[in-house]
Amino acid sequence: MPAKTSEPQDQPADTPHYHGHRERLRERFHGAGPDALSDYELLEMALFPALPRRDTKPLAKTLLKTFGSFAEVIHAPESRLREVDGIGDAAITQLKLIPAAASRIAKGQLKQRTMLSSWNDVIDYCRTSMAFADKEQFRILFLDKRNQLIADEVQQIGTVDHTPVYPREVIKRALELSATAIILVHNHPSGDPTPSQADIQMTKAIVDIATPLGISVHDHIIVGKNGHASLKGLRLI
Repeated sequence: MPAKTSEPQDQPADTPHYHGHRERLRERFHGAGPDALSDYELLEMALFPALPRRDTKPLAKTLLKTFGSFAEVIHAPESRLREVDGIGDAAITQLKLIPAAASRIAKGQLKQRTMLSSWNDVIDYCRTSMAFADKEQFRILFLDKRNQLIADEVQQIGTVDHTPVYPREVIKRALELSATAIILVHNHPSGDPTPSQADIQMTKAIVDIATPLGISVHDHIIVGKNGHASLKGLRLI
């Protein structure tokens, strides 16, 4: 049987120029680690499976220019992402897998330890899950007597600057889950986590109902793109 011949000499000319670029990116990613790649290069790689026949470098740069940062790209609403030429269902799925995986990992870390002994993990999880959402969300972390997570639930989703919260419903759910403590969390889509007067009043109303029932409100954390605020840390509760 004759030896296998090599590819025709003109084959490389038929290969899209970005194929070599993709391989070089992969080599850097595996060899030097993800920190060796810029934000747009990581976005390029994230889009490889969705766009196998397209140069993803210009698209990655367009996404960063449009939304501002890597985090804002992957957390951008699907409707906004679809406004970018070249972004379809497959690309959106690839991008949304990133924050979904990050949130799952952060939540898994919380479940392995007590909340009050891993406060930085609590903050990281809250920011990962909510800081870049385009609408206000009100979330509750329900804890048992050992301060371990029983449940993590989004109770309400509101508008860009308001979420209706009903203190009695919050405590009713805590009783249903036999929770002895709760951590309240919500986001400010504006990016500024400074608590409003309404935030403070709502938190105090929940504390007033919870305390006689033996339920502790450990904190109310507000997260945004620009950081986080703790009402307990600010001595507001």
